[in-house]
Amino acid sequence: MRRLFVLRPEPGASETAARAKAMGLDAVAAPLFEIDPVAWTAPSADEFDGLLLTSANAVRHAGPPLAALQALPVFAVGETTAEAARRAGFTVEQTGTAGIDDLLGSIAESRRLLHLCGEDRRPQATSSHSILVVPVYRSRPLAVPHELAGVAGAVAAVHSPRAGKRLAELVDLESRASVRIAAISPAAADAVGAGWESVDAAETIGDEPLLALAARLCQKAARDDDRSEPDRA
Repeated sequence: MRRLFVLRPEPGASETAARAKAMGLDAVAAPLFEIDPVAWTAPSADEFDGLLLTSANAVRHAGPPLAALQALPVFAVGETTAEAARRAGFTVEQTGTAGIDDLLGSIAESRRLLHLCGEDRRPQATSSHSILVVPVYRSRPLAVPHELAGVAGAVAAVHSPRAGKRLAELVDLESRASVRIAAISPAAADAVGAGWESVDAAETIGDEPLLALAARLCQKAARDDDRSEPDRA
């Protein structure tokens, strides 16, 4: 079985690695970024019909101003984000499983939404909703984790397009030819670029679907490697 590298920032990296180990995978946390809060002021909740959240990091790092918005229903991308909102005392009205554009397209009525997000974000498609974007955190690249030296022949779990881009910058062409990518979304899969042994995206957005994909890639790699080994009988 191939090793699984989890690249997301802490505390998510250790949480995902622990889930993977509980599934019987050989997982190691190797965060590529650290999350820092960004100072912000919460606008009046009366100006909005809902809170749009695309990452659990927005909940974890928004700080005290977030409490002023607790009356707003949450529209979340991914169950991990939705669960973080629930733990913070919010009511989740809708959870999307295929990205922000699909979530916004599935909301029946036009809404005034407050989007709390990171400074680095993908531009969204045109929407019928009125959306105010407020960054509440930033991702700061870390020094190359020493664990990444062993990524050749492994599976890498990519939780975001930015992580995919950073991974492509750090892994040389020779090593990446033996690495399988398990991406949380098609956008994250696209960000890693070319030259990998394989690149697959989870069917829905979330840690559980991503780990299910990663497990298949780890196990499939093990079977393939076993067949390639000479008969020792």
